[in-house]
Amino acid sequence: MSADVYTRITDTIVEALEAGVRPWMKPWDAEHAAGRITRPLRHNGIPYAGINVVMLWSSAVAQGFAAPIWMTFRQAKKLGGFVRKGEKGSLVVYANTITRTETDKASGEEEEREIPFMKGYSVFNVEQIDGLPAQFYALAEPKLDPVQRIDGAEQFFGATGADIRHGGNQAYYAVGTDYVQMPPFETFRDAESYYATLAHECTHWTRHPSRLDRDFGRKRWGDEGYAMEELVAELGSAFLAADLGLTPEGREDHAAYIASWLKVLKDDKRAIFTAASHAQKAADYLNSLQASSEDEERTAA
Repeated sequence: MSADVYTRITDTIVEALEAGVRPWMKPWDAEHAAGRITRPLRHNGIPYAGINVVMLWSSAVAQGFAAPIWMTFRQAKKLGGFVRKGEKGSLVVYANTITRTETDKASGEEEEREIPFMKGYSVFNVEQIDGLPAQFYALAEPKLDPVQRIDGAEQFFGATGADIRHGGNQAYYAVGTDYVQMPPFETFRDAESYYATLAHECTHWTRHPSRLDRDFGRKRWGDEGYAMEELVAELGSAFLAADLGLTPEGREDHAAYIASWLKVLKDDKRAIFTAASHAQKAADYLNSLQASSEDEERTAA
């Protein structure tokens, strides 16, 4: 079952990439009370994480859903709703470990070993379900204006403590000297594109040995390790953009990475799961720095 889930999800992502579509970078303006642009949400309001974010965004785009809330058939029934006849569910996965006691062949002693497993199950968007309580269909309140959103993004990245420098015409992260280089703000098409690029580079910033110590064995530009790290940063930027309510357009230079991503994904059916997991850890790490920054401010006051 697990291998089948890996294959099904990887094939879905590969199909989108071969069509020139990055399923994690297809922003839409969701007229829903749960959020303007948000990570997919469970029936109880808890966000999905990792590969499930990518899968449900992709499914929402393919089927034209604006609502970000998803639930199982049983959850819908428990809430008084019912999935309309003929509607098809979207695949998500659940990962966990089981503990098994085994006998060591060399020593003859029993030892416990944790074995990871993954299973897939189907969820439905609330737009496929009738009879739910009104809040699941509620339209959005007036949106934050652009200035408020940009102020929020500025505060977010400022709180990370990253060394962010400006100048030149390239955006990159220098791991040896540990700084993020950004072109001047005014050279970007719009503010949201600037912050999406900054989110990408700050995701790279989390790979430093003093932070998440992420290393895919990259040795040169364009190799498999390089492609994996770029995929992590691409997904991390999309996750952070959703958290910050931004609607960035994909960077043109990243279109060149699609071929290398396709090779990685076709060679390893677990690669997209690994990349999404690392992207989630990076986003969680950057979000955790917000609390640290607020605690320091309160202490100083």
